[in-house]
Amino acid sequence: MFSQSLAFMLRSIGIATLTIVALWLLQPEWLVARASLLESAQPVATLQATRPTIVAPASYADAVEPAAAAVVNIYTAKVITRQRNPLLEDPFLRHFFRQEIKPRKEIQTSLGSGVIFSSEGYVLTNNHIIAGADEIQVLLKDGRSAQATVVGADKDTDLAVLNIDLDNLPTLPIGDSKQLRVGDIALAIGNPFGVGQTVTLGIVSATGRNQLGINRYEDFIQTDAAINPGNSGGALINAHGELIGINTAIYSRSGGSQGIGFAIPVNMARIVMTQLVERGHVERGWIGIEAQDITPELAHSFNLDTTRGLLIAGILRRGPADKAGLEPGDVIKTIDGQIVSGASDAIYYIAQQGPDVKLSITGLRNGKPFSTRVTTIKRPD
Repeated sequence: MFSQSLAFMLRSIGIATLTIVALWLLQPEWLVARASLLESAQPVATLQATRPTIVAPASYADAVEPAAAAVVNIYTAKVITRQRNPLLEDPFLRHFFRQEIKPRKEIQTSLGSGVIFSSEGYVLTNNHIIAGADEIQVLLKDGRSAQATVVGADKDTDLAVLNIDLDNLPTLPIGDSKQLRVGDIALAIGNPFGVGQTVTLGIVSATGRNQLGINRYEDFIQTDAAINPGNSGGALINAHGELIGINTAIYSRSGGSQGIGFAIPVNMARIVMTQLVERGHVERGWIGIEAQDITPELAHSFNLDTTRGLLIAGILRRGPADKAGLEPGDVIKTIDGQIVSGASDAIYYIAQQGPDVKLSITGLRNGKPFSTRVTTIKRPD
């Protein structure tokens, strides 16, 4: 019996051996593939076990805390003189009243926010907050307060710089608004409705917003972080606590936040602030043209294959553009090698360059390419 079992086992081993040999002779790649699968099984399991788990931050407190210390509340007061009824100014009535009737004075107050931009006491805020104010009070998060003086204001970007005389002022790191992407985290810090410093969370909804009719020069960051009255002049920061914008305006039908807020990019604000501190005003470049966007209809009539660029609708006689040979009807395609996407972008770029700067311009005139150089001058008030 034992010998029969042994014989059966030997026959089974022999059949298996013959099968492997046959597979090797007929389809050797089957065995190689099987070996590869066996070899790769363990590394795959190892990779799955060691794969890192990505966890979103549960709190932005570490970014907000130092930044919030540099955001201030701004209170302004303005004396409004209102004349009484003109009938009371009549000499006949004065004779009977026998007293001098003086104009009535009222104190008009408003509130907003600001950002301490340097330890030297410079505070950046919106111009519409402090315009015409007779008194400006700045309140810090640590409880200190100070009277502020106006260093300079720029109506074209709605920015203003104040100065306060206090020691050990907190500041916050400055980010780069050019690196912003739609979807980046954005936190707005300010004093909405005067309730006290408040932080709201959202994302960057869009960049480069212009033609909104808010300022002359517009390049807004749009965010859905709640911005309400009183937030103006406050900080818009990123997830790292870096300043990326100055909260300025909201789109609202009710007066409250509806998820569309606008902030001035910090790169623009820094340029304006530097000039206000150094000169007290902002000098912008100007070439004396009336620029118009190229609509699809204009592109068709000018035989253009794109709406990128700008159309010169008018030129100031004896202005920089006129002296450089530019003419109404010219289509400007590039300035300093940069493609012109539209009229507002081109005018903003020219303004940023300042006066006495030579610009290289290329474009089309009657369908034919041309190039010229224009020297900017200071934009008239």
